[in-house]
Amino acid sequence: MKSTFKLIAALATACFVSVAAFAADASGTWKWTQQGRQGGPGAEVTLKLEAKEGVLTGPMLGLQGSQGAMPDVAIGDGLVKGDLVSFRVTREWNGNKRTSKYDGKLEGDTIKGTVERQGRDGNTMKSEWIATRAK
Repeated sequence: MKSTFKLIAALATACFVSVAAFAADASGTWKWTQQGRQGGPGAEVTLKLEAKEGVLTGPMLGLQGSQGAMPDVAIGDGLVKGDLVSFRVTREWNGNKRTSKYDGKLEGDTIKGTVERQGRDGNTMKSEWIATRAK
């Protein structure tokens, strides 16, 4: 009975290690165009991710928006589990803080998902997010 339990435990461990070894790698530089307000011109966004042991870190690079320049900002709460990624970005400008929450699925050199953020009126806005790994 004990040897059967040990065999099952060993097989489960081997399966877990195999899955972890083949998990998608989210590390790299990612780019996408963020849609402008009310149909205005979009801005190119660059994100540099480092994935290690299920944790995502890195900066979202600054950009020139309709309300002025925004500096680089570190992502927070970054996680990667298999092919799923999630993180948040909090930007501050003109005395206002806005947090965007990103969730996506990694498929090769593309991350496709949704971004959720608070609008000016306080309502939550949700939109599609598609990033491509820069080569």
